[in-house]
Amino acid sequence: MKKLDIPALEIFVAAVEEKSLSKAAERENLVTSAASKRVAELERHLDRTLLHRHGRGVEPTPAGALLYQRAKAILRSVQLTESAINGYSADGQAKIRLASNPSTILQFLPGVMGRFLADRRDVSVDLLDAHSYDIPRMVAEASVDIGIYHADHPVPGVASFPFRRDRVGLVVPVGHPLAERTELFLEDALDYDLLGYFPRHSLDQFLAYAGQTLSRPPNVKLQVSNFETRCRMIREGLGIGIVPEGIARNYLTAMGLVLLRLRDAWAERQFYVCVRDATQLARPVDELLRALRETAA
Repeated sequence: MKKLDIPALEIFVAAVEEKSLSKAAERENLVTSAASKRVAELERHLDRTLLHRHGRGVEPTPAGALLYQRAKAILRSVQLTESAINGYSADGQAKIRLASNPSTILQFLPGVMGRFLADRRDVSVDLLDAHSYDIPRMVAEASVDIGIYHADHPVPGVASFPFRRDRVGLVVPVGHPLAERTELFLEDALDYDLLGYFPRHSLDQFLAYAGQTLSRPPNVKLQVSNFETRCRMIREGLGIGIVPEGIARNYLTAMGLVLLRLRDAWAERQFYVCVRDATQLARPVDELLRALRETAA
């Protein structure tokens, strides 16, 4: 017997859900005549009428309703299989797609990735630098296998687990009027030019998040995303800047900078590691997730 055709099942499922062959064709990027032909061929193959056609569109026959349920399961299985195969490179090696925000990449990942990959010669990792607010969506859409982001609470739609915490501080050059302070609120520094980026990545998003702690917006003349470049700009007197404490300490002595502790509540950040479904992970992805969670512990 001729095997069921996956594209025909896709257009049949779309027709049942859209209650229209023309809408199903649009959804599957086909012309209506091609969609109709695929459904007719499926009916001939099974020797059963699957759809009732009428002026308002289409609806499944009892046999079509049964096929719809089975076809949904078949297509879901195909999707999961394709997703699993995408976890391997062209040469058959296991490949993990990991998206993380820059702070985590610099502060936390080198050690854990070094230990994870040390005895796994058959595994490779594609590490993508992304913004925290994008990462859960990327995981939910299966663009990546694992994501690490910071937020006040776990983001819905993905399975999230606590990872690590850090703090951001205020970096100023030696000799700056604030340099004698050990800690302060950002409010105390608003008289001075501030270099971006900020927690939440843009000034508008940062103000929406932390604006209640500030009497007025900071004066920002220059946006600098790279941490080392930001510290160099601070050294040159172009402004002061917010930098993760663990990263800032790498540049203090060499660049003549001072790190001040920010007393604002938002200065402490919680990072989460997330996956789309923790029960449906390929073995290498599950092992990396476990390694990241053990690091958190």
